[in-house]
Amino acid sequence: MRCLRGADSNEARTGRVQAGYSALRRCGALHGYGVDPGAGTITRNHGRGLRSVGSCRAAVRRYRRQVHWRRPYGAVRGAGGAIADAGFDELRDLTAEAGDKPSLAIGMAGWVCLLAFRGRYLESSRLASECVDLIESVGDSAMTVGLLYGPTYAKYQAGEVVEGLRLAQRRIDLAAGDLAKGDLILGSPLALGISERGAARCCLGISGWMEDFDNAIAMARGFDATTRVIANWFKYGTIPNGTLLADSGALQDTAEALQVAEQCADDFNLGLAQLTRGLVLVHRDDANREAGFELMASAREKAVQERFTFVALPIVDTQTAKEKARIGDLDGAIALSQAIVDGQFDTGEMIYRGPAVTVLVESLLQRGAAGDVQTAQEVIDRLAAVPTDPGFVLHEIPLLRLRALVARQGGDQTGCRDWVERYRATATACGFQGHMAIAEAMTCP
Repeated sequence: MRCLRGADSNEARTGRVQAGYSALRRCGALHGYGVDPGAGTITRNHGRGLRSVGSCRAAVRRYRRQVHWRRPYGAVRGAGGAIADAGFDELRDLTAEAGDKPSLAIGMAGWVCLLAFRGRYLESSRLASECVDLIESVGDSAMTVGLLYGPTYAKYQAGEVVEGLRLAQRRIDLAAGDLAKGDLILGSPLALGISERGAARCCLGISGWMEDFDNAIAMARGFDATTRVIANWFKYGTIPNGTLLADSGALQDTAEALQVAEQCADDFNLGLAQLTRGLVLVHRDDANREAGFELMASAREKAVQERFTFVALPIVDTQTAKEKARIGDLDGAIALSQAIVDGQFDTGEMIYRGPAVTVLVESLLQRGAAGDVQTAQEVIDRLAAVPTDPGFVLHEIPLLRLRALVARQGGDQTGCRDWVERYRATATACGFQGHMAIAEAMTCP
């Protein structure tokens, strides 16, 4: 029962079968398939082979019709579908019965990613540790390179960036310069591994993060839309954290990514490209800010409809709260940013907590009603008490600035100057351009 027939050698035949297996994986027909090197067949659970190329293709079509929207591992390249519909428990049972570790690893990697996409960051991070052990136990370097994206992302989003950095470097080392190695789901796992390393380095204030982002974007240009859009997101999605300025390079890169995403019928790609482009536009002081809010609103709506990652919700809402404060709606800004912050503490989201706290504290200080300064200090203390990895700067840097603002509000000139100086020095050491610009403009009475 051979998928690819012919009078050639078993070695050549097995090579072609392996290529067919890779194709099945890339298009999503992964559940319970494997290669029997001795027989030169693609097999399903319990050793039942697929008899021809035609039957392979039929299996792909049948699989897509039956379970396309229930594939937990589909979350690795998209965010569609509800948690209850993912079918991971069923997959775990079936693969355990068949002794099929590779299929379970694929399913678990996607499940980890789906949990993170749905805002269940603590749960996702816990399962990510189990998933990494399972992936490594399979002993397939290409699979490891391809599947570690989900666990790495989960660790990053939960603020466990030291482990995220280790996992990203593991993928980079195993890829050994091969841009397409492990392309089970994403076109260039190596490019995105470098993106994730850049993100982790950025969170930890480790030099080289900008180079990682730029190299990843350059590498991704030769690959699929999803790889290109994600590489752009990792770089420009850091703008709310004061890392980068929304300069001409940001405009060009995000315009290209949005154009690529618009050419493919994929909600995840389009939502992520819209969110990235929107963030760049709203951080510029020109006539295109309104277009930026419209793009972000479109991405947010996709998330609400479970067609995109929930991480968009606090990001977009924080920018909305910031805009409310800018136009004088301080009550609205405070109410919205307080809800965002509370939600982030509940879910365990760590990467965009600093920007939300910043909007809340600034709005309280600007309103200056009875008890607002005390409330602002309590919000600062709440963020400062959050356990973080050693060197995690995404909370440290905004906290330095916010303490300077509170000192200035209270007329503490010496305290204000000390906090501003520490803020400026830390932002400069990390190379965070946005914070450096803010620090230079800060004054104390």
